[in-house]
Amino acid sequence: MTDPVGKLPSELDQLPDRDPEETAEWAASLDAVTKAAGPHRAAYLMRRSLQHAEGAGLALPKLLETDYVNSIPTAAEPAFDGDLEMESRITAWNRWNAAAMVTRGAKHGVGGHIATFASAAWLYETGFNHFFRGKEGDGSGDQLYIQGHASPGIYARAFLDGRLTEQHLDNFRQEAGGEGLPSYPHPRRLPWLWEFPTVSMGLGPLSAIYQARFNRYLANRNIKDTSNSHVWAFLGDGEMDEPESTAALALAAREQLDNLTFVINCNLQRLDGPVRANFRVVQELEGAFRGAGWNVVKTLWGNAWDELFQLDTQGALLRRLREVPDAQFQTYATRDVAYIREHFFGAEPALVELGKLLSDAKIAECFYTSRGGHEARKVYAAYKAAIEHKGAPTVILAQTVKGYTLGKGFESKNANHQMKKLSIDEFKGMRELLGLPIPDSAFQDGQVPYGHPGADSPEVRYLQERRAALGGPAPARRVHASAPLPQPEERAFKALYKGSGKQEMATTMAFVRLVKDLMRDKETGRRWVPIVPDEARTFGMESLFPSAGIYSPLGQTYEPVDRDQLMYYKEAKDGQILNEGITEAGAMADFIAAATSYATHGETMIPFYIFYSMFGWQRTGDQMWQLADQLGKGFIVGATAGRTTLTGEGLQHADGHSHLIAATNPASLNYDPAFAYEIAVIVKDGLRRMYGPDAEDVFYYLTVYNEPKPQPAMPEGVEEGIVKGLYRFKEGTPAKADAPHLQLLASGTAIHWALEAQELLAADWGVTADVWSATSWGELRRDALEADEALLRGEQRVPYVTQALAGAPGPVLAVSDWMRQVPDQISQWVEQDWSSLGTDGFGLSDTREAARRHFGVDARSIVVASLAQLAKRGEVPASAVKEARERYGL
Repeated sequence: MTDPVGKLPSELDQLPDRDPEETAEWAASLDAVTKAAGPHRAAYLMRRSLQHAEGAGLALPKLLETDYVNSIPTAAEPAFDGDLEMESRITAWNRWNAAAMVTRGAKHGVGGHIATFASAAWLYETGFNHFFRGKEGDGSGDQLYIQGHASPGIYARAFLDGRLTEQHLDNFRQEAGGEGLPSYPHPRRLPWLWEFPTVSMGLGPLSAIYQARFNRYLANRNIKDTSNSHVWAFLGDGEMDEPESTAALALAAREQLDNLTFVINCNLQRLDGPVRANFRVVQELEGAFRGAGWNVVKTLWGNAWDELFQLDTQGALLRRLREVPDAQFQTYATRDVAYIREHFFGAEPALVELGKLLSDAKIAECFYTSRGGHEARKVYAAYKAAIEHKGAPTVILAQTVKGYTLGKGFESKNANHQMKKLSIDEFKGMRELLGLPIPDSAFQDGQVPYGHPGADSPEVRYLQERRAALGGPAPARRVHASAPLPQPEERAFKALYKGSGKQEMATTMAFVRLVKDLMRDKETGRRWVPIVPDEARTFGMESLFPSAGIYSPLGQTYEPVDRDQLMYYKEAKDGQILNEGITEAGAMADFIAAATSYATHGETMIPFYIFYSMFGWQRTGDQMWQLADQLGKGFIVGATAGRTTLTGEGLQHADGHSHLIAATNPASLNYDPAFAYEIAVIVKDGLRRMYGPDAEDVFYYLTVYNEPKPQPAMPEGVEEGIVKGLYRFKEGTPAKADAPHLQLLASGTAIHWALEAQELLAADWGVTADVWSATSWGELRRDALEADEALLRGEQRVPYVTQALAGAPGPVLAVSDWMRQVPDQISQWVEQDWSSLGTDGFGLSDTREAARRHFGVDARSIVVASLAQLAKRGEVPASAVKEARERYGL
């Protein structure tokens, strides 16, 4: 149904109108203004009214977009707290050396990016000179997420202040010799400088939000006062296309993270061309961030535009700026003034008249160079507004020209992301533009020189004084010399060592029980950070709700529906659990922030992140690499693991390959424990390796199962085998002295099928089988690879798996709830005949028994595969295989 003018009813039609006559008068007034002064005037008055209403405190929806102008007018800019001329000289040196470093490296074919830092130089320099706090104060300082492609500029600044040498710069992207600089921010490669890896686009903004949130978590739990820490994330407008870039905007606003600022370099270009060729990315981003509840500061135009806006008495300039798409504005920056007069100012008569008032020089300045992101005063005003804004995070949309100061051959060109060097003549032109005292004689043999004003120059002294006042160098990563965490009391582990008796318990529950006990430890309990992406009850974690509490900066503002139950849903400002909702990416970002807190804040935390096994490495594998690069520590736990244990869920829940993906990550120590006591041993050793006196920069991946089984007590002397990856769990009893013999290696829940097969082989076929628990195929392989490397150095070392199986009679058959490639990782170091069974292919919905029969990994399938191996060796008749298949219905 429609109203008389043919429009659909709105939500206002549902509200009572106490005075329809007054409402009609307001509408008539608006119509009159539109008719008399035009629609633009009417729109202006409406927006002014909304602005006035907001200032008066009326609860009205906010506009999602503002005009294409600066949020902070020139007249409202604060006084600039610094020596602008000095900072201009510093920025000029850094621009030069960034371009020189990449150009010199191009001779070696190692590449590099020039245009990004050229456009963003003032965005960084203003922050370094006035805002970014170092770690020499409270040990935390600010957290800087540097845009990956801008790394040459950060290296150039570190060179200017004496933290890097010319040799370092010449080794940009040449790390094999040990003295090189990594291409992008990589903490594992340059751990004293880089804190956060950011070049996998989208992960920087996501991680920055959760880092700011974790800072509040530490403060609210009274672990560390982080009130002075501010998180700055430097991003590209093209990077905002990544879904991770905007995935958590609502979280940041919802939790009022005013300790967070995004700085988006809007140079209107991504890697291949315009970001929004036919649209306006700045306006799109403004709408997205405002809609999510962020404070938006637009820093678009430099001072040269002030005259244009003052002359625009009819709003024609604003209208034109709102309608020109990004690709056309990029074109203006590369065309002559006549083209701009025709295609920009020729759009309507009022603009034609405006253009007549402007000189060619003024138009050239405005359209070629004058952008808000290129002027220190504009950037300073935006940053100051950001840190002073309370109650919401801030995004600064700073417009720049990609390739700025690199010459017309670079600026605003679609291909400038792939352009790796400047010619000598282009460098000389850049020298003149920047006013640098570099003589022609410095260009020797066609090589561009580095520039430095001298260690005791006014520029370097100014830079260092500024950094000293702000708490030391930045960016910087510091691992504080603090005492290792004490080992928890032994009783938490002993509960699992003794087994469960006749009671059945899944290994998922065993892990949760262990951590629950460890969280009670007087010394380290408060440092555990449980993380779960919703479904905590799936993993048996609801018992932690009332005891540890779910973190919320608001506490609990409502009465939970289950308040009268023992395990009710308790939220608390100092809650320990991070229950993230349905976002594995968010949970991993939480984990990374907690896992690296030992360096970021000097506070060691012990995160464990538990998730559906299928939705871990497969869904967030890129973040697992980010975790490794950032030298994170902690336990990630793939629950409901394996391809056949999660009954009924089907293909998309059936994980048979996460251990393969995990095996590709050198920092991940991967375990597939079968029993509760194995979990206890692994976690205990993990705490020692990650948090003990000789702490290693590794993290643990454990797979645990939802299949209840009786948990045996720990046999004596198996701890070393558990940690190294293999031990004999149960020897077979020979029916007779010359009985055929073989070795069954099994991991995780598959050990129960192997134990049943062991009994069937003995009872039905007179075959003796030893059952081994392979707690880690990955660690067995890692050890074997290290042995191979030692051999190349002339050292003799036998791999552990070879030693463990030495002399074990018969062939080896490996079985797991994973693809065969998982156990096959170690086959080349096993001297016995090798074969394996696994769950290759897609998962499916059915009972556990039916799924295992389908994949050929159940006990009876193991028996048939064992007999087949023995038949090949002539130790049982070939007919036994056919007979077994028929007997077991295979």
